[in-house]
Amino acid sequence: MKNRLLYVGMLCAVLSAGCFEMFHQTTTNPTPTVQLLGGTWQSVTPTGTSLVNSCANFRWTATEQSATVVAGNFSALCFGVLQVSGSARGTISGSTINWTATAIANGGGFTECPVSLTGTATFDGDQIRVPYTGTTCMGNVSGTEILRKS
Repeated sequence: MKNRLLYVGMLCAVLSAGCFEMFHQTTTNPTPTVQLLGGTWQSVTPTGTSLVNSCANFRWTATEQSATVVAGNFSALCFGVLQVSGSARGTISGSTINWTATAIANGGGFTECPVSLTGTATFDGDQIRVPYTGTTCMGNVSGTEILRKS
């Protein structure tokens, strides 16, 4: 009788452990953020965008990627006349990227105009929301751009 009781008890323990594992799920991200960043991203230009004290037409191509860092080349148009070209580098933390960018701009009577931008980008579905602040030889800039893979 004791053996049967022990057997039934062990059988119940094994079955309940199996059921627990069957219903226990772990959540993992099947597509790491780094894989999402590959390729070229460019601005989604909303209707009526003002170029006063802001930049638009962002284009960014990742050239270096790891699990925590992404870097690449970018271009933009600031104040509607400054053609900006430089590099950007960011640190990935979950679904955000803390980034900085440095560049040189030409246009509007300016040559070799230094540009410095910074911000914290966030993933929003199939796009990246990129708030930024920065400085140029024409003054400060700020805004938010939405980038999508091109």
